[in-house]
Amino acid sequence: MPIAGIEQPELIEIDAELRLRRFGGSLDFALGWYQDGDTLYLVDGKREPYTMERLEGMYRYLDARGELYFIELLRDEEFVPIGDVTFSHEDIPIVIGDPTLRGRGIGRRVVLALCSRARRLGWSELRVEEIYDWNAASRRCFEAAGFEPYKKTARGSAFIKKL
Repeated sequence: MPIAGIEQPELIEIDAELRLRRFGGSLDFALGWYQDGDTLYLVDGKREPYTMERLEGMYRYLDARGELYFIELLRDEEFVPIGDVTFSHEDIPIVIGDPTLRGRGIGRRVVLALCSRARRLGWSELRVEEIYDWNAASRRCFEAAGFEPYKKTARGSAFIKKL
């Protein structure tokens, strides 16, 4: 669901090999991301695998809070989904679902593209509700994109970036 008063684009081209595709309801391919214990620990702080029902509920929730996108990477001349991200003033939850692609700068490129979108929309800042203390990779990703911690949370820190 687009942010009130703002048209959500179908695609956000990040570069020649990376783009964001607007969530369109199809999500079967994403279930595997949310059944991996390591991924779930980074996302939820738990290792309990998602069911399809829970995955659908999560995506409904995220889609209602902002612009929900699948992160797509060019592989063999075809864009394939490798993760997801939600764009809003208050939070930018991001998951690189394919563990072999983590630590390669994809998350940072996505976050920087969304920062550019926020600037074009005239926003003055973006926030991240919480990055868990044990999720060092997410912390590095957002700090590399210019976010700074501004308060402690129950399990980590909240981050902000002034645009």
